[in-house]
Amino acid sequence: MAREAGVSMATASRAINGSPDRTVGEELQRRVLEVAARLEYSPDANAQAMARGRTAIIGLVVHDIRDPYFSAIAAGVTAAADAEHLAVTLANTQHDPQRELAFVQTLQQQRARAIILAGGRQDDDRANAALREALEAYRKRGGTAAVVGQPVLGVSAVHADNAGGASALAEALLDQGYRRFGILAGPERHLTARERTTGFVAALDAARIAPAAVVPSAFTRDGGYEGLARLREQAPDVELVWAVNDVMALGAMTAARDLGLEVPRDLAFAGFDDITTLRDVSPALTTVHLPLEEMGRLATPLALDVAGGVREVTVSGEVVLRESTPAR
Repeated sequence: MAREAGVSMATASRAINGSPDRTVGEELQRRVLEVAARLEYSPDANAQAMARGRTAIIGLVVHDIRDPYFSAIAAGVTAAADAEHLAVTLANTQHDPQRELAFVQTLQQQRARAIILAGGRQDDDRANAALREALEAYRKRGGTAAVVGQPVLGVSAVHADNAGGASALAEALLDQGYRRFGILAGPERHLTARERTTGFVAALDAARIAPAAVVPSAFTRDGGYEGLARLREQAPDVELVWAVNDVMALGAMTAARDLGLEVPRDLAFAGFDDITTLRDVSPALTTVHLPLEEMGRLATPLALDVAGGVREVTVSGEVVLRESTPAR
């Protein structure tokens, strides 16, 4: 093709693939592209990545793709990426910090244009430091990154006001007449779980009410299911169970039914996030609505920002009272 256009192979490559260092004149590029079209030449994606320094790929790393929370964020990221004519590569860490670190390193090797990490951070200085170092190495090689979660990794972040949303939910449930609360608090080192638990308990403290039980559990549906039995052992007279995310609440509701309890007559439930799955749940679950798709959309331009600044966007939640917590 280069011979047909009367140019060197390097010039033909720059005309088709682009180059971060040297540009090709408009007339010369037009001639090369005309020859390429006539010869039905298809550029090699790897060659383009080498020439440009980056692919047209955004790497999205989530903790658990089975969780509708992450599916909604992924929908927002892909919508924003489509608008920029970029594709999204998805990786699932299964809540394993080592897998998350390995995915960042792999995406760097694959010359991803940007990386978005979605999910709450852990209270783990060593793991966070290793991830910060990996992201910094990636940025030094021309990549850009952002997180949907706590701003602790040295990159821009979209962060939900977890404590504020949980506090508002507790106040609303107090207004509904509830006084005996049990909390499925998630993993003790999970910062999102901790922020939400802290906010909820602070609102109860302000009302001079202590939770009947606070039970650590996995941040999953099965964590909620298994946690309910332990919570009931510690506080058999609890009247409302609040789980720090919706999938845990749904697992706990199923466990309650398996124990022969009627929801919400025998035991009321509330969650956090307002995942789309709740549309098909009966009784409808009280929760804190987060604009999850919008959070994904907001994270994408932050991740693509080449200016190098670190920005934080805080998103507030909205309490949504539903049939799972009728007034007492």
